[in-house]
Amino acid sequence: MNALATAVRELIGLFVDDGWLALGIVTVIVLAGMSATVMPSVPLAAGAILLFGCLGVLLASVAIGA
Repeated sequence: MNALATAVRELIGLFVDDGWLALGIVTVIVLAGMSATVMPSVPLAAGAILLFGCLGVLLASVAIGA
C-alpha cells in the first residue's frame, strides 16, 4: 500500500511541481468563470481576469521562488 501511495505522489508530482502556482491558476479560472456567468454581456471582463490573473500568479510565483 505504501508503494502505491508513493507511486501516486510521484505521478502527481510530474504534473504539479508547484502546488501554490497550480492552486492560484485554478482560483483565477474559477473567478473568470464566475465573472462570465454573472456578466455574460461583458465577455472581455472574463478574458481580462484570465490574462492579468494568470500573469499575476506567475509573477508572484517567480518572485517567491527567487
